[in-house]
Amino acid sequence: MKRHPIPPAYKSWGIGNEVQDDLYKRLKKINEDAVKTADSDGKNSPNGAISEKIAAFYNSGMDSGALATQSIAVLTPELAMIDSIRTPADLVAVSGRLAAEGVGALLGGYIGQDDKNSSKMLMQFFQGGLGLPGRDYYLKNDPRTSAIRVAYITHIGQMLALTGMDRQQATAAGQKVYAIEKQLATASLPLEDLRDPYKNYHKFSVSDLGHQYHTFNFENYLKSAAIPADTVIIGQPLFFKELDALLASVPITDWQLYMKWHLIHRLGKYVNVRLEEEDFNFYGKTMNGLKGQKPRWRRVLETEESCMGEALGQLFVKAYFPEKAKQRYTKLVEDIRGALKDRIERLDWMSDTTKRKALYKLSKITAKVGYPDKWKDFSAMRISKQPYVKNIVAAFKWWHAYEVAKLGKPVDRTEWSMTPQTYNAYYNPANNEIVLPAGIFTVPGKKDDQLDDATIYGYAGASTIGHEITHGFDDQGRLYDAAGNLSDWWTQEDAAGFKQRAEVMVRQFNHYMPVDSLHINGQATLGENIADLGGILLGWEAFKKTKAYQSGKKIGGYTPAQRFFMGYALGWLYSIRPETLAERLLTDVHAPAKYRVNGPFSDVDAFYQAFDVKPGDKMYIAPENRVRIW
Repeated sequence: MKRHPIPPAYKSWGIGNEVQDDLYKRLKKINEDAVKTADSDGKNSPNGAISEKIAAFYNSGMDSGALATQSIAVLTPELAMIDSIRTPADLVAVSGRLAAEGVGALLGGYIGQDDKNSSKMLMQFFQGGLGLPGRDYYLKNDPRTSAIRVAYITHIGQMLALTGMDRQQATAAGQKVYAIEKQLATASLPLEDLRDPYKNYHKFSVSDLGHQYHTFNFENYLKSAAIPADTVIIGQPLFFKELDALLASVPITDWQLYMKWHLIHRLGKYVNVRLEEEDFNFYGKTMNGLKGQKPRWRRVLETEESCMGEALGQLFVKAYFPEKAKQRYTKLVEDIRGALKDRIERLDWMSDTTKRKALYKLSKITAKVGYPDKWKDFSAMRISKQPYVKNIVAAFKWWHAYEVAKLGKPVDRTEWSMTPQTYNAYYNPANNEIVLPAGIFTVPGKKDDQLDDATIYGYAGASTIGHEITHGFDDQGRLYDAAGNLSDWWTQEDAAGFKQRAEVMVRQFNHYMPVDSLHINGQATLGENIADLGGILLGWEAFKKTKAYQSGKKIGGYTPAQRFFMGYALGWLYSIRPETLAERLLTDVHAPAKYRVNGPFSDVDAFYQAFDVKPGDKMYIAPENRVRIW
């Protein structure tokens, strides 16, 4: 940490940043090569349209001359829509049209699998409409959060003034917008409640919603957003009840200001550098303690990644992820699966009835390793030689149409929701699958064949593969069956036993206080904490069967057991700014990096043996008080 201070443009710094630096240098080369090819008229491009779109997007984002002079007039069609609002019905319609351009306001929504019938895709609505990261920013009264609220109101006014609004009017607008968002936040569920899939599942026919909500007309919204849905899932009905009431009580002129703010909040930083700098001043400096911005090429590539990352991925894997590496990690998945099978069979607190169903679910987990077998077709995405913000809106429109096209069709269980170059992974309960992009297996400065098994089983096996498989059996994942449906397959006694054991972990993490007076929310982070502990145990069980472990050979003075735990910890080497740490404690379902190591290690008996941990040591927990789940 002493040798790696956090750079000015970053919220935190750690191994993930080192990996991403390497990945983004590779992506930069891909983009620059695409630009060179396009400059020579594209005829020699081996990837045709993909390479040309990449070049056009990158060029528009790197056009610093245009971004220095361009005005908000580039968003005239969107601003005209907002100015045309005269009634609550107009407001609902305009919010639907803007949502199709990637500008979410009033609420949140996405198209995804029905939790209780994973073979169906449904439109799903959830609480939203906020410019701050979550409800607690509007409701908590500690000094840090209170100061951010004050700065946020000023920021809204500054951004609106930069669009040409009279400064006095813009300042007043900041207060009005905040007042609306405060009411939406007050009606929102807290972070821990959002993790309960039953509490957030309410299915309605669209025609029936008219009896529930009188001012927010869902049919109007869906039609305006070009979403042909007749059945929807409402995540938080009480939030929508409050939204319905606000539409009738808040003046339309205030709603116009609110919509204008959310348009500028979402797209302004892509219009010109003045709006981008003000956006950074608040969300970068004030909220996260950043001292400066990343270079423009990196900012453009990060945006490009969110807009058309899988297109980049097609070029990335050809250059950087060999088949031999894919085979290594595919085998490691099966080693980890075998370890969990053994552990389930040995559980002393679970009945044979539930064990059989757990083992069946485990056997049905699909593993996607490295990159998709089938790539998305981006040919209809209208990326061209046009302003940067127009290319971004074009990408948002394409994604909207892509998602809407899923309605009424069979679920594509081969689809990936991350790009191959992503330093991350996920478990999807609806598909009962783990998805492991090529980027997640990278260790900075090392080729895959330079890493010994102790490191790999800790770094990739425990913290990634074992972690994601355990998500299928954490406090949320366990509620889904082998087919991906929200279904209670546990006996009543076993469910009670699980909850009792999980509560030990909630209390353990509630005790950790990383910054100021803010402690970790043990209930909100429970799923990730269970997955971390499970991943370590599975990686360890699998590692004990390897020649590397059985040899007992020391490397650098460390035993194979010690290197395994160090391999896991390698993935969580991070320094973090206190401002960012405070934000994440309020909004993130993951514990801070330090506690993703020290927390679960304190519950693992093998860790005590590997490092001779004794009573009185800071991480020591008495055996009878350690978390015992999977």
